[in-house]
Amino acid sequence: LILPHNSPSTSVTEATTAGGTTYTFTGTGYFESGQIICGAEFLTRCPDDLAVVGKVGYLCNNSHISGSEMFGNPTDGSLLALSNKLNIKVEESTRLEEIPFTHERKWMGVRCATEKEEKGIYYVKGATEHLLKICSHLLVSGSLKALAGSDVDDILRQVKSKEDRGMRTLSLCYGTSLSGLVYIGNVGIVDPVRNSVPNTIYQLHCNFIDVKMITGDSKNIALSIGKNLKIYSDGDTVLSGDMIDGLTKEELAGTINTVSIIYRSTPRHKMKVIKALQANGMIVAMTGDGVNDAVALKCADIGIAMGKGTDVCKEAAEMVLVKDDMSAILEAVKEGKNIFNNIKNFVRFQLSTSVSALMMIALTTFWNIPPPLNPMQILWINIIMDGPPAQSLGVEPIDSGIANSPPRPPKKQVVDRYMMVRVCLSASVIITGTLWVFKNEMVDGTVTARDTTMTFTCFIFFDMFNALSCRSLTKSVLQMDLLANTTFLYAISASILAHFALVYVPFLQVVFQTEALAATDIAMLVCLASTVLIVDECFKLLLRLFNNQHNNLCKKWSSSPDPEHRSLIP
Repeated sequence: LILPHNSPSTSVTEATTAGGTTYTFTGTGYFESGQIICGAEFLTRCPDDLAVVGKVGYLCNNSHISGSEMFGNPTDGSLLALSNKLNIKVEESTRLEEIPFTHERKWMGVRCATEKEEKGIYYVKGATEHLLKICSHLLVSGSLKALAGSDVDDILRQVKSKEDRGMRTLSLCYGTSLSGLVYIGNVGIVDPVRNSVPNTIYQLHCNFIDVKMITGDSKNIALSIGKNLKIYSDGDTVLSGDMIDGLTKEELAGTINTVSIIYRSTPRHKMKVIKALQANGMIVAMTGDGVNDAVALKCADIGIAMGKGTDVCKEAAEMVLVKDDMSAILEAVKEGKNIFNNIKNFVRFQLSTSVSALMMIALTTFWNIPPPLNPMQILWINIIMDGPPAQSLGVEPIDSGIANSPPRPPKKQVVDRYMMVRVCLSASVIITGTLWVFKNEMVDGTVTARDTTMTFTCFIFFDMFNALSCRSLTKSVLQMDLLANTTFLYAISASILAHFALVYVPFLQVVFQTEALAATDIAMLVCLASTVLIVDECFKLLLRLFNNQHNNLCKKWSSSPDPEHRSLIP
């Protein structure tokens, strides 16, 4: 799972002017008011040098705040919120030109004209190291000062200090020409991490899903955020976009599995990362919210768009997180595993019942024995009895064992060799038990209503116990909550009551050629039919014992200091 770092609610918490004065701000989000703090002093008015920072952030902006909503880019929204906190009054201006942000240029700018400046002034914001290349002066205490090498070093130290504390940084400048801008300061922006995200990422790891973060931010910011999200630990491998460009496809594929963070990346790098993971046989999910994420979302096996993302992004994705909540991804993974498991249970039950009925009729025909069931009884088994119980297996709730199981191979079939063994085993027990009842009842060689009723009821009871065993492929019935799937209980109860109606209601006895059975007959048939459940429980027990031994052996070999032993892990 690849997570492009972006937060829906950001705020500017710190700003440093070109003169080196640092201000901090209280209040988080786009709508909360705050105060200005310089050192230990709370300021009642905005200083002039800080007002210029707020003005540039306000003009070089494509977002707007209306009422209780922010429309546009979260970073732009945080700059608007800052200008509101500073109570900036900007004179009316006309935007003449906009230079959009690109991943190569790393900055965006606008040219705005006022009554005093008809030709317009450029207002620019972007990555500090890139903006300093096109700046020639600083604005210090209202006066211009030539930008010297020592000034550049000081500014970069300020920026690094913010990034080491997990802030994203933007520098701001203005000027009449893009070749000689005036640097006015930088701001530190905090992207709050939702309290549930680190735990969700931990749960994803527990579900055998590797999480990687890809961001355009600098290395220091990426590592700080990665630690907060529990994606990165000291010593983990990280790559930059430039490092990815220097690797061949084969080299990237050989490295990417161990990488936890990719920083200073572009949409081109996202595509390379996805293809490298896919080349290693991984199923890749990619989250995104911007227009530039659309191609990567389309390329990934599962594209996941944020609910507040662009329409282009949502169109390219297979899944949309309406509430931008990452835990929904985890729930979707669990639900997907459960759906596949329920399909297997449904198919297993249907196959075992159908194979039993088909083989029973085929064997009696082959042995030249009268059919044990009449056409109406067979029709009842196929249409009525298999319907409700089988359908109820499809709504079995999520089981913890299934939810925490490793991902299945993408090409794994629903009906595999293991399922066919289970189907044949259950069918053998059902056929043997039903034909034994039919043979015992048909003592005089003539098929009577009692004979078919006993055989019919025996098959139905086998069916019900088989449905109970099909609720789980591995768990014992004693380990399962019998009340967890109330639909199943209703279906089984309704099926049994309906069958008793065929046996004991006079006019239905005529239609299905049945007769009433004694309580001892019912008790004997229940005991006999339960053997299909007992046999399956024994099979599950052997399977669990084998799996436990296999897992213990894997743990023993994996912890062995001898690499030859470790290489023997199945």
